[in-house]
Amino acid sequence: MPKPRIKTMEDLSVAIGVSRPTLSRFFQDPALVKAKTVARIEAGLERVEYVPNFFATRLNRKTTGIIGVIIPYLNDLFFTKLLQSVESAAMEAGLTVITQCSHSDPAIEARAAETFMSMNVDGALVAPLGEHSDQGVQMRLKSRLPFVMMDSRPKTLLDVDFVGTNHAQSTGLITEYLCRVGPPPVFLAMPRVNFNALEREAAYIAEMERMGFEPEVIGGGQVREGGYFEEHGEAVLDEAFGQGRLTERSILCVNDRVAIGAIRAAARHGLVPGRAAKGGLRIAGHDDYPLCPYLNPALTTVAQNTDAIGKKAVSLILQLISGEGGGGAPEVTLFDGSLRLRESA
Repeated sequence: MPKPRIKTMEDLSVAIGVSRPTLSRFFQDPALVKAKTVARIEAGLERVEYVPNFFATRLNRKTTGIIGVIIPYLNDLFFTKLLQSVESAAMEAGLTVITQCSHSDPAIEARAAETFMSMNVDGALVAPLGEHSDQGVQMRLKSRLPFVMMDSRPKTLLDVDFVGTNHAQSTGLITEYLCRVGPPPVFLAMPRVNFNALEREAAYIAEMERMGFEPEVIGGGQVREGGYFEEHGEAVLDEAFGQGRLTERSILCVNDRVAIGAIRAAARHGLVPGRAAKGGLRIAGHDDYPLCPYLNPALTTVAQNTDAIGKKAVSLILQLISGEGGGGAPEVTLFDGSLRLRESA
């Protein structure tokens, strides 16, 4: 026989024979209820089908046990990896993660922040869009909740705890490598809307000058409407290769998604980038996007330590939630990148 379905806590209290406040304390923390009563409730729950309302059981708590996470793109596997790390660390700490995506839209990003504030989540982790983000909303978020930024750091929010990658080290690392194995690389940038992209471009310029080479940056302007990643890389190099330029150069792309477009442009023009390929074309990226090993050729890149970034971000938000952090200067943690040498360079 199917178990009777119970929809409300009031009906459950009647079915089991304990008061509603006692049930509420039980669902908050069984340790708040006498052992004899806990056994009675657990036996009663075995006889019925009841799922406690997730939010209702948290209404009267000092903490909801929820942290909100905002990421900029759902179709970017880098953020999938980062979110996986955040969720794993949060679950270990007994927290529930609610994720919102801004879908490249600052209005959606702002609405996500407002949603978290209205839900009274314990804290928020935000990977911001870039210069298009609503800085006012993020400042309000900081004033209302424990707040940590991941991956990208707006210059207007330097007083917020931040966890990300040491772009000076990571970009310098792959720039030095490309200079060592071939001609000094050209830097394939992207439109100036992404803080990480700007930091990597500056790091490339600094490393080239340190090594005594003349920096050369291309692709800083928008070529196609809305095309910031694969479309951008393909469009910039399709034009260059069509004019017979850069066909035997090393090309360092601002990130792996731009590099994927660059490799497609090379294939369209019959070019095969790589250390063992005919000719001098090399293409490299940054991030170690999960598809990089499966491209043709597999993409040489720099891996960001997404596991460490996610774990540290959760650690920082836990400190702020407990009141242990936030008393002085913001904590900034930058993790070094590591080379991933593959066929493309």
